[in-house]
Amino acid sequence: MSTIQDIIELRHNLHQHPEISNREKQTSARISEFVQRYHPDKTIDISHTGKAFVFEGKNPGPTVMFRAELDALPILEHTDVPYSSQNSGVSHACGHDGHMSMVAGLAPFIAENRPEKGRVVLLFQPAEEVEQGARDVVESAAFTDIAPDFIFGLHNIPGIPKGEIVLRKGTFSAASKGMIIRLTGKTSHAAEPENGISPVRAIEQIIHGLSEVAENKSAFNDLALLTIVHIRMGEVTFGTTPGDAEVMVTLRAYENNDMQKMTRLAEQVVEKAAESERLQHVISYVEDFPALENDDQCVDMLEDAVRKTGLAFGYREQPFKWSEDFSYYTQKYKGGFFGLGSGTDQPQLHNPEFNFPDDILGAGMNIFQALYKMLLT
Repeated sequence: MSTIQDIIELRHNLHQHPEISNREKQTSARISEFVQRYHPDKTIDISHTGKAFVFEGKNPGPTVMFRAELDALPILEHTDVPYSSQNSGVSHACGHDGHMSMVAGLAPFIAENRPEKGRVVLLFQPAEEVEQGARDVVESAAFTDIAPDFIFGLHNIPGIPKGEIVLRKGTFSAASKGMIIRLTGKTSHAAEPENGISPVRAIEQIIHGLSEVAENKSAFNDLALLTIVHIRMGEVTFGTTPGDAEVMVTLRAYENNDMQKMTRLAEQVVEKAAESERLQHVISYVEDFPALENDDQCVDMLEDAVRKTGLAFGYREQPFKWSEDFSYYTQKYKGGFFGLGSGTDQPQLHNPEFNFPDDILGAGMNIFQALYKMLLT
């Protein structure tokens, strides 16, 4: 049976060797080496670098899955810990090293308490940071074979007291997507702008039109937010009028229906502006996260598990504005996602000074263990 010190050492090892999305080969190997000590019945390669470890029960029952993320971020670490990142420019500045360690830490507990019924799956997913990770997993044939009846996950939350649990029914975190608008006209000499087709006025219309969409609160059920994050137009030259442009916008909403409506309205703004200024236009999307919608039954089970552990907890009034690709699981399966406080003085996520606190590893594992006992023993 592993001790908490073994789990801490695993986290430090993972923290020291971070890898970016879909390149987590060594991370996956380190997780596999740890979990294999506890003899899972099946080990399944899934998506790019993902792993699923299956522990079979003695009798028929539900498939219960616990998910963690493998990837780190392209952020240079600024901590003075002895196990700081050895991969220059890459660090676990979001705490996925801690999430992985808590899910892997279930393996020794399961080995000592084999499921009486059903099966448990420990899932380690690539590429959470770039959105397609969970989607690739859910769409893979390998996942279909181990499709869960219930899936659970967590994220550490800076600003919340250490070990305190954050619950919410319905939307836990927002839908978001990156909208890329490409406009194409025709360059001309800057002395003869009438001979060109410039995107300048179209960009003005798009900025104004998108602002109107976002400000029309009555059109949406809940939060709907449009943020223009980047505009590029023409080339850096004083002799030529611009003939093309690119506008990047982040769309964010608490409800998937609102996201669909906001997307449609934003596209209409772009189409109208492009047509009025005789421009060709192409719209594409990146980092498309649905809203993470918790299943009520799963949240009830989470509350029961938290009460059994004796940890402090509370229900959040509003969803978080950030996005999380666990939403791809909850679109198809009953899921429960919760927050784990990582400290009121903890640096924020994606901060180069972020380092997951070891003293909350036990809290997350205790909740997972309580869920496991509730559903599989």
